[in-house]
Amino acid sequence: QVQVVESGGNLVQPGGSLRLSCAASGRTFDIYGMSWYRQAPGKERELVASITRLSGSTNYADSVKGRFTISRDNAKNTVYLQMNSLKPEDTAVYYCKADYRGIVGKLEAWGQGTLVTVSS
Repeated sequence: QVQVVESGGNLVQPGGSLRLSCAASGRTFDIYGMSWYRQAPGKERELVASITRLSGSTNYADSVKGRFTISRDNAKNTVYLQMNSLKPEDTAVYYCKADYRGIVGKLEAWGQGTLVTVSS
């Protein structure tokens, strides 16, 4: 099994920056990709950014391109989300997801979420 724990959520003013962290534990050698999702009040959960473990290939939602950067530190089994030029519409609970190989196939591990509030 794999477990992930997010941290770094906070209240920040519009235009500010914040860095989220996601630490994985357990069978981390089975992880092949990690992602950040977010869910705003009354809205569906959406993909923000993803990164592959080996090549470091990244993918971003159009709404965050040029402002957010996802990165990984494989030695620490940690993924980061650097968020710059934050907007009120970025307010949401941010979730980390790890995709990994299990005995029966591909599995997912989700964190409990960390709240990001962008407000003056």
